[in-house]
Amino acid sequence: MRVAMYYHNRDVRLEEMPVPRIGPGEILVKVMASGICGSDVMEWYRIKKAPRVLGHEIAGVIVETGEGVERYRTGDRVFVSHHIPCNTCHYCLRGYHTACETLHTTNYDPGGFAEYIRVPRLNVDRGVFVLPEEVTFEQGVFIEPLACVVRGQRIANLHRGQSVLILGSGISGLLHLLLARALGAGKIFATDISEYRLDAARRMGADDAFHAGDDIPARLRERNGGQLAELVIVCTGALPAFKQALQSVDRGGAVLCFATTEPGVDLPVPINEFWRNEIKLMPSYGNSPLDAMETIELLGKKRVVVEPLITHRLGLAETGLGFQLVAGADKSIKVIIEPFR
Repeated sequence: MRVAMYYHNRDVRLEEMPVPRIGPGEILVKVMASGICGSDVMEWYRIKKAPRVLGHEIAGVIVETGEGVERYRTGDRVFVSHHIPCNTCHYCLRGYHTACETLHTTNYDPGGFAEYIRVPRLNVDRGVFVLPEEVTFEQGVFIEPLACVVRGQRIANLHRGQSVLILGSGISGLLHLLLARALGAGKIFATDISEYRLDAARRMGADDAFHAGDDIPARLRERNGGQLAELVIVCTGALPAFKQALQSVDRGGAVLCFATTEPGVDLPVPINEFWRNEIKLMPSYGNSPLDAMETIELLGKKRVVVEPLITHRLGLAETGLGFQLVAGADKSIKVIIEPFR
């Protein structure tokens, strides 16, 4: 089968690998669509394990089932989670599924930028979801990233009427915007350094979108009745955005660190100010099976419409171009690879 082998962001090669052989309890999935995630182009993170086949936002069709698989059958259209929790450890039992060691060590073989993937037994048990008829393969690509957003906004306790500031208007920021709007948030503002992405944020329903180089607290007060944002969501790994978040959150508000910086970067937090003003600072990583189930329902009922976010549909041989588009963070939003295009 053909795969897109990652060496670094500017070197992704079309190569051949054997179709994975499945064992008892496993399934073989034909990949129909696979999204390029912003984390796929975090070179400092990915290059340590190169060369490898990346891709974890997939939707496809089951073409083979192993001995003992009873819940799924050949022909099922599915979304497959690459990271899944054990559901039995200390962290899972306390609701912190993404802190589970099993979640950090599970994956499918070889990766989503391939014609076929082998889904291990544990992932089959708790990470395979049959797509309803109303959810397309392209929409299925959004289940993983949108489920992460669902979890993040739940942790941040986003509520109706709340003012929201989203720092970074790439795919994560725009998904946060769409979900916040669907959940009844009040005024929603977005930032970016790209005019292309600021325009996208406005089209997706932002009340206003500011260049990240502006005085964001001042712009917020001007457009938000003199108030800062009750919830600030950081969707870019740029350290200035994290500092900007601390300056832009209102009293009693929260900062959700949805993105991360490179390792070793520290963020000075004004502890006394946060203490006096009851400001919360929290991270969010990944998603759980429950978040994926909720996301499938959101997509199926059209509460979150993701198709306008798709800017490029490429074949497997064009995966390298896709990586350049996503890494360039300019004239693209969601790039989808279709291995059988």
